[in-house]
Amino acid sequence: MAEKLIILGAGESGTGAAILAKRKGYEVFVSDGSPIAKPFLAELEAQGIPYEQGGHDMERILAADEVVKSPGIPEKAPVMKAIRAKGIPVISEVEFAYRYMGNSRMVAITGSNGKTTTTSLLYHICRTAGVDCALVGNIGFSVARQVAVDPRPLYIAEISSFQLDDIQTFRPDIAILTNITEDHLDRYNYEFKNYIHAKFRIIENQRSSDYFIYCDDDEVTTANLIQFRNQTNLLPFTMKKEVRQGAYIKDEEMLIKVKEQEMRMSINDFALKGKHNQYNTMAAGIAATVLDIRKDKIREAIQTFESLEHRMETVGTIRGVEYINDSKATNINSTWYALESMTKPTVLILGGVDKGNDYTVIEELVTEKVKAIICLGVDNKKIHEAFEGKVPVIADAASAKEAVMQAYRLAEKGDVVLLSPACASFDLFKNYEDRGKQFKEAVREL
Repeated sequence: MAEKLIILGAGESGTGAAILAKRKGYEVFVSDGSPIAKPFLAELEAQGIPYEQGGHDMERILAADEVVKSPGIPEKAPVMKAIRAKGIPVISEVEFAYRYMGNSRMVAITGSNGKTTTTSLLYHICRTAGVDCALVGNIGFSVARQVAVDPRPLYIAEISSFQLDDIQTFRPDIAILTNITEDHLDRYNYEFKNYIHAKFRIIENQRSSDYFIYCDDDEVTTANLIQFRNQTNLLPFTMKKEVRQGAYIKDEEMLIKVKEQEMRMSINDFALKGKHNQYNTMAAGIAATVLDIRKDKIREAIQTFESLEHRMETVGTIRGVEYINDSKATNINSTWYALESMTKPTVLILGGVDKGNDYTVIEELVTEKVKAIICLGVDNKKIHEAFEGKVPVIADAASAKEAVMQAYRLAEKGDVVLLSPACASFDLFKNYEDRGKQFKEAVREL
């Protein structure tokens, strides 16, 4: 008799898992407490996969042999509490996909900041070198969908802490941890140590043939490394010292050393600018070296990589004012990196759904570089309290268009208008992409 598999959530992750489960002969049922988006609904119907939306049939769910939980569903949701109480095994979509990866290899990238850029850069390096690979996880298709529909010998996956929460055997050949800063604490009982533990799960099943690439300059990572490390091979990247294996930057030159391989490259040739991107480039460069990609291809790819939409994306210059879309900055540390790279007086658009932000983290940079803050959110009280008296102007806006118009009035020639919200977007927008797109449209209408 086929194993009964319940999939909770019907977004990209859940739909991908459902398609894979159907192909592998499970008795599969998809349950989403909210309405299912039309493209996913059409796919489930085309594949003949039974589903429900707008609620949960608890009797059917609690009869499951196993549950695949989409990353967006918190443990405190009533459906999860009931499943846990019954003792039904729960796994994440990446764990489910991993079971069916066969002999394919995986590079898994996680971290509070920089993981999307690092993942995309590594994929670009692999493609430049002609490697047959797929970009999966939080960008591109879900891992499960790719494994089901178009399996490849190599997967380059951006993985969040939520996806790592419910793994059992998931084991990437190469794991990258860019850094750990306080983020998503609402999902971890506001305990930073729980979030740290979730991030380190990326290496918990690694063996002596595997590699762990991490930032040696990130104090949270290095302080917890001894507790979580196993027999994996450590490859640190750093700007503060020379390392025998891994990567470092010295005198504006990046050096990568893996086993007997060594590569050098001037940081002035990096397509990605800013200190944080030097870290991302080192991480991707080490992984590419482990994958035996030729040095000339790594260099070529690092020089030709185009930055990502919604991540420090230049929208245009109007009347001498540059507009930058950094809508993907959904936490305070991302905004710190954005401000750190600013060289002109800045009008900062900040705000949204606050995930427990400590604004003192950016206070020094704001005082030094920001001439005005425009609060883009439903509740802006915390931002006002943090920066009243420290910035000449603090204004409020209820839409991207209004924020851009306010910025247009406040900015002068030679200034920068930076959308780097440090918050989630769900109060006024569908997601950070929607926020970024609305910002760009408003700038183009000026």
